[in-house]
Amino acid sequence: MLKSEIEKFFSDADDDFLSGKNTELLASDDNDLMEEEFEGQLSIDMYQTDDDLIIKAPVAGVDPADLEVSVMEDSFSIKGKRQDEHKEKGDNYFVHECYWGTFSRKESLPVPVLAEKAEASLNKKGVLTIRVPKASKGKSKTLKIKAE
Repeated sequence: MLKSEIEKFFSDADDDFLSGKNTELLASDDNDLMEEEFEGQLSIDMYQTDDDLIIKAPVAGVDPADLEVSVMEDSFSIKGKRQDEHKEKGDNYFVHECYWGTFSRKESLPVPVLAEKAEASLNKKGVLTIRVPKASKGKSKTLKIKAE
């Protein structure tokens, strides 16, 4: 009996996943179960040039008005929402793998930056690029000592 209950649990979870229901059951304060929608994770690439820190994220299909980018001196965040243009539901789908809904990403920055000079752009292919100048580290200078 326990085996059949476990199999049913995983079967139902697989059905929800395949049907595109991105939900999770959470316990509320009064121990009732409630359903909450997942927030999607955004993939990024982050690298540096001599002068800048570059962050790239694929956001194809997202309207620039639905994106929010914040850069601080030690971290950055990207938040957005991908709208589903199709209104087909449940049984009409054969495969439903694309993520529709809100997504976000927040990361610490590996080098000091000048956050106030950050710039963001979205190209035709749907790649968001954030370019942030690196803070110049104190340059050293060799001093010549004058004899008095």
